[in-house]
Amino acid sequence: MPESSQRHPDDARAVGESGRRTALLASAAAPASGKGSRRAFRLAVLGAAAAILLIALLGVTTGEFALSVPDALRTLAGGAADADQRLVVFGFRLPRIVLAALVGLSLGAAGAAVQSLTRNGLADPGILGINAGAGLAVVLFMLALRDIVRLEGLAAVMTMPLYGTVGGLAAGGLIFALARSRGSLDPQKLLLVGIAVTSGFGAATLYLSLKMNPQDFERAAVWLSGSLNSANWLYVLAVLPWVLLLLPALWAKSRMLDLMRLSDESLSGLGVALKRERRTLLLLSAGLVAAGVAVSGSIGFVGLIAPHMAARLAGLSHRRLLPLSALLGAALVMAGDYVGRTAFSPSELPAGIVISIIGAPYFVWLLIRQKTAR
Repeated sequence: MPESSQRHPDDARAVGESGRRTALLASAAAPASGKGSRRAFRLAVLGAAAAILLIALLGVTTGEFALSVPDALRTLAGGAADADQRLVVFGFRLPRIVLAALVGLSLGAAGAAVQSLTRNGLADPGILGINAGAGLAVVLFMLALRDIVRLEGLAAVMTMPLYGTVGGLAAGGLIFALARSRGSLDPQKLLLVGIAVTSGFGAATLYLSLKMNPQDFERAAVWLSGSLNSANWLYVLAVLPWVLLLLPALWAKSRMLDLMRLSDESLSGLGVALKRERRTLLLLSAGLVAAGVAVSGSIGFVGLIAPHMAARLAGLSHRRLLPLSALLGAALVMAGDYVGRTAFSPSELPAGIVISIIGAPYFVWLLIRQKTAR
């Protein structure tokens, strides 16, 4: 019999295993058809960018000190002679708008990554305790550590995201450890454990905030509600490096995020260093969340809503999903802050509360839809 017609059983198994790996890789990495086309993605990006620009323009012109669109554009271009206009635009409104955009970019992208990591479309950095862990660490820093290490001004603001990252990683690591079942991650258990850990960290944060003096307590209470009222260029400077470093790093892991939809057994069979990759993705996600939480407080549901909207518009490939989710997150936080600032003027409603009013019913709707789909 010719040698080419003979095949050793091990060779056959190797070929079969190779074919299985190829099929798994293709199924995980392939973007959704139809809505995931390049044209749909480009239109969605243009729409999100247009929404961001429109909200930014409204944010600059609307408020107790109203500005016309020509005056606002002239001031932004540096042509305004009125010192009050320059102060209102560059001292108060513009840093708040930029900070809201950066926070939204961080939370939107991190939410998409967390949903892939947990294989759970209902996952959100806030629900999984990363927000709560970062918040607890920042409150601890505000209460005690800031005076111990004697940080003030720019140094204190720039250091807060570091403490937030440590707290977010601690919460995320604890949740992942408790949610493992028989050596693999249980998505449903992960959600329940995340809610429990979030409640525990939230109680600890409240307890620590009650130990503060009245001035620091008021500041912490406003911050914990997800307010951007204290936004300034120092806060923008604090979060900007994190966004510029971590967003591209997370996008570079797009293919790995696609593969994370597969089971742990399939990933191990494909030769993926699962623990290392999961730690890396968790670190990047927690860093983005912590950077946002450190300067804006806990703003929930952005990481839930933005990825779902992005997936409907551009499909499931993370090369498209991550940037679109980030842009939609920016638009959502900017819109929430704008509504909270203007709808109840002269009083203000924190952006976190405004977004929660939308996010809570949306979360319930997703739960009902998921149950109906089964």
